[in-house]
Amino acid sequence: MTDTVLVTGGAGYIGSHTTVELLTAGHDVVVLDNLCNASQVALERIEQITGKAPHFIQGDVRDAALLDQVFSQYNIDAVLHFAGLKAVGESVQQPLRYYENNVYGSLVLCQAMAKAGVRKLIFSSSATVYGEDASIPYVETQPRGKTSNPYGTSKAMVEQLLTDLQIADPQWSIVLLRYFNPIGAHESGLLGEDPQGIPNNLLPYIAQVAIGRLAELSIYGGDYPTQDGSCERDYLHVVDLALGHLQSMQKLTTPGLHIYNLGTGQPVSVLTMVKAFEKVAQKPLPYRITARRAGDLPAFWANADKAQQELGWKATRPLDAMLEDTWRWQTQNPQGFSK
Repeated sequence: MTDTVLVTGGAGYIGSHTTVELLTAGHDVVVLDNLCNASQVALERIEQITGKAPHFIQGDVRDAALLDQVFSQYNIDAVLHFAGLKAVGESVQQPLRYYENNVYGSLVLCQAMAKAGVRKLIFSSSATVYGEDASIPYVETQPRGKTSNPYGTSKAMVEQLLTDLQIADPQWSIVLLRYFNPIGAHESGLLGEDPQGIPNNLLPYIAQVAIGRLAELSIYGGDYPTQDGSCERDYLHVVDLALGHLQSMQKLTTPGLHIYNLGTGQPVSVLTMVKAFEKVAQKPLPYRITARRAGDLPAFWANADKAQQELGWKATRPLDAMLEDTWRWQTQNPQGFSK
């Protein structure tokens, strides 16, 4: 029997790549997305890649009446919840918007799921929940810590909400996936990251400078206590991350709260990324080092052993492939999904 999976935020960067993997694996997919940071073109590209179209509803997870309608119209077996705002710097400037979208949106979704009797959920969380003082590499047994920005705090709040929900109703199967830094694009060049406005994430920023959409790259902080003074992060290929969701679905048959890090376990500095991308694009990238950005930590990376042991998941795509796929997407789609 084919499972029907509701993917909130399924037209976005990670959601669209995960939808591809779900359809390829034979699942029926319903995408709910308000398109605030996504494009409907991504859904057309998903169909191009897989030969199958997800059902699409343009709407918001905060819309309780719409969610009730979705659950009554489709026989949903499980929910993959990606819908949320994700820019660290923006969250510092607009905390209320982040709490409303990320926390209240998750609350309304869980209420609709409970009402419909759907108790299987995979939540798109973040490594930021480990907080400022956690020792690295981060491991799942570490407690959630003091988060350094409202984006991270919103993810930690949703994790707490889901933890309490699972304790109150032990029939729930909830998987919390703590992502590190997803980059790259689908190898077809048809799907990639297309942020609205100035990119908040490093790779789309680099790619847009390389293609000429932006004049230069700003590197936030060159005086961190790292090897070259720039921040170090654990970058993983978005397709590896999407496959992590697919492999996490096996845990939805077991009631409980399941937590996994999805990362490579290898930190890479911002300056290293810039130099590596220059080789792939075969051109120099103009950049300048500017002031540190509020809410950024110097370095963090994953211990992803638990995901390998329990899910059989490992990030396999190397950095070169991540950058080559990004550049292929950017050169084939210089204006992103805008036609």
